[in-house]
Amino acid sequence: MTESWSARDHELMAEALRLGAAARFTAPPNPAVGCVIASSERILGRGATRAAGGAHAEIVALDAAAEQQHMVRGSTVYVTLEPCAHVGRTPPCVDALISAGVKRVVVATLDPDDRVSGRGCQLLRDAGVKVETGLLENVAKNRHRYFMHRCRRKRPWVRLKIASSLDGRTALANGESVWITGPDARRDVQFLRAESDCVMTGSGTVLADNPSLDVRLTNDDLDLPAGEVVRQPIRAVLDSQCRTPVDAGLFQCGGMVYLFSCKNNNNYNALSDKVKMISVKSDSNGKPDLGLVLDELGALPVNLVHVEAGPVLCGAMLEAGLVDEIVVYLASHVMGNEARPQFMLPGITTMDARLPLLLDDVRQVGEDLRLTYRPNHASDVE
Repeated sequence: MTESWSARDHELMAEALRLGAAARFTAPPNPAVGCVIASSERILGRGATRAAGGAHAEIVALDAAAEQQHMVRGSTVYVTLEPCAHVGRTPPCVDALISAGVKRVVVATLDPDDRVSGRGCQLLRDAGVKVETGLLENVAKNRHRYFMHRCRRKRPWVRLKIASSLDGRTALANGESVWITGPDARRDVQFLRAESDCVMTGSGTVLADNPSLDVRLTNDDLDLPAGEVVRQPIRAVLDSQCRTPVDAGLFQCGGMVYLFSCKNNNNYNALSDKVKMISVKSDSNGKPDLGLVLDELGALPVNLVHVEAGPVLCGAMLEAGLVDEIVVYLASHVMGNEARPQFMLPGITTMDARLPLLLDDVRQVGEDLRLTYRPNHASDVE
């Protein structure tokens, strides 16, 4: 680590972070890494991680430099996450950097993956490459927080999305909830889904609303590079009794549906190309054990689970301490005391028993407010 970085170093790492942020809709479950290769005052190549199975950011940047016939020998590489040192779907990036003859590699943060952590930097140093780490590290850790969380905890980051009236209601007493928020907020949710690996709900929401939970954005909406396609997250349904209808909207669009249940059911055999049944042990209430569900998703791997569900499932996840982030879209109207609340959290009878939240972000989206909270236990930099 060094503290002698120049203004140019900061500028180029900021550019690498920008490139990585733009790849968050396509790179997962790989981390959305950005990379810039520069020599003196000249940028030779830029790149961001491609879709799973495609080239990592360092390779994309090297290829971009080669296309422009730029020589990268003796150059400096700025990368938001430690270059990989293992063989996965692609060869190790450290080998490509060493072969290219780069002189210096500036890394924002180390990779928490046990197969890489520190090893990528050491291999570069062993080959005579100067390696510096920690430039804009906290920014990089925040950008890579979903991936880093899953690597360290073996479970995905869990985000609850709530659409609520000003008085904290999410549906009328009869279950009607279309539409609480305005069109701008509903479009904003599409971008949250697009960066997620999995969208989760409960069977009650499926029966009440018949949602598809897919991403309804175009390549232009996401500003995807040529050749990339809109990535559909997997959908996960917690359904203890296999109540999800075989003609549910979830099964009518692209992407796999994971059905977590406490019992086996043959009703879905005809949908074997669209449904994967996963049997998990039940909790004390006869529902799928939420911790075991997250363990299964983490192993897929899934970095980010985006939950759009009713007050019972959302309350259970919050009560169990499994939530890392809550995004509330607060609409400019009230629905009255007969309507349904955001969370079902029984047992809170004293002020000391409240679940404290940390307000992380506030912004206006159309006529609504978007409030982002973190439970006290959650941390984006571990």
